[in-house]
Amino acid sequence: MTIGNRVLKAHPATLVLTSYLLTIALGATLLKIPISTHAGHIDWTDALFTAVSAVCVTGLVVVDTGSYFTTFGQCVILVMIQIGGLGIMTISVALFQWMGRIVSFRQRMAVQDLFAHTPREDIFTLVKTIVFFTLTAEAVGAVLLTAHWSRELALPAAVYSGIFHSISGFCNAGFALFPDSMMRYGDGILLNTTLCALIVVGGIGFPVLYDLRSWHVEHREKRVRLSVQTKTVLLTTLILIVTGALMFAVLERQSLSSSPSWGHRILVPLFQSVTCRTAGFNTVDIGSLREATLAMMIFLMFFGASPGSCGGGVKTTTLALLTAFTVSRVRRRRRVNLFKKSIPTETVTRSVSLVLVSLGVIGVILFLLLVGDTHSGGETAAPRGYFLPLFFETVSAFGTVGLSMGVTPELGTWGKFWIILMMIVGRVGVLTFSYIIVRTGTINGVEYSEENLMIG
Repeated sequence: MTIGNRVLKAHPATLVLTSYLLTIALGATLLKIPISTHAGHIDWTDALFTAVSAVCVTGLVVVDTGSYFTTFGQCVILVMIQIGGLGIMTISVALFQWMGRIVSFRQRMAVQDLFAHTPREDIFTLVKTIVFFTLTAEAVGAVLLTAHWSRELALPAAVYSGIFHSISGFCNAGFALFPDSMMRYGDGILLNTTLCALIVVGGIGFPVLYDLRSWHVEHREKRVRLSVQTKTVLLTTLILIVTGALMFAVLERQSLSSSPSWGHRILVPLFQSVTCRTAGFNTVDIGSLREATLAMMIFLMFFGASPGSCGGGVKTTTLALLTAFTVSRVRRRRRVNLFKKSIPTETVTRSVSLVLVSLGVIGVILFLLLVGDTHSGGETAAPRGYFLPLFFETVSAFGTVGLSMGVTPELGTWGKFWIILMMIVGRVGVLTFSYIIVRTGTINGVEYSEENLMIG
């Protein structure tokens, strides 16, 4: 059996992870060649870190993207962002269909697991819609951002910057060509609204976008209802964005009161709340924010975007399920209901397990960052006062957000390795790794007589 046949016959979860690792390896190799950097060289660790951050659409960087990499290197990063945002399996299925080649059953199952909450026969139509919508949204975003940058840059530079940041925004990558991200444009209405729209649309998930499209096309001819998935994602996303913006405005009211305009005071909280959806752009200095604000942002980053999207985290639907589960138990109700639909008990159990495992993974990586030789200065442990920055960085990597308090470039080799691992786990998904490790299927195991335990 050839290697290709073994890969095609692998479990969909293994297929997804393998495709990401191969793309990362190729991307790191391309960034390593002299033409990719102005200096003509880059450490393998930094090349690998950048490739992982791009493919996992995170946005954490150890070198400045705009000044360190040449146009060729930036284009390599951009292609990796696009591949990582769309999903490698999606691109593979689309290309195979375009070339008239047969798509394997396991490839279809991989796409099914990524983008569909229920089994569906029109998986190829879904893939084509995803690709078409992605390219359309990025094109519209590029035009609007080009209009913004045409005021200060030459037209070719404005077009290039518009395309780069549009793809980076829609894919929730957060890579920017400016060393301060978007801090210089905190009061730019066109830029802020365009990037916010791209981030939200790219983060609510392709299943939701497909469902909304189907509803828009068919609801006039026949009665079509939005799925519980779509309703849950839209409502949860709206609540998180509005609540996050209001909390940011309240917690940072002293610094915002000195802002030059009302537009700045409104746009800054809104942009920071939206970017926690796993985008990674920022219009304020994250390191200068209050600890309460950072704690709120950590919460938003942990849950991140929605299933089947370009973003990471444990997903907005998991937060909604946990909330509904808690309410149902407080009311002493056995079933968890959302929008007059009962959610399968197995789905609720998986959501609880997902949060617990994710917290455990974050805790382990944070501990390794604190005790290991993680800093480039040669310290055997993180200096005092680095707990919150490293915690923020770890959650940002897990949620594939890319927001940073500025400690990532200071990390040593092992520190960068732990963050790399965190980004891969966050992008591929904790559940995917669990499938690879323990395989699928439920094992009943041995059942003994019951005995109660005191809790609480």
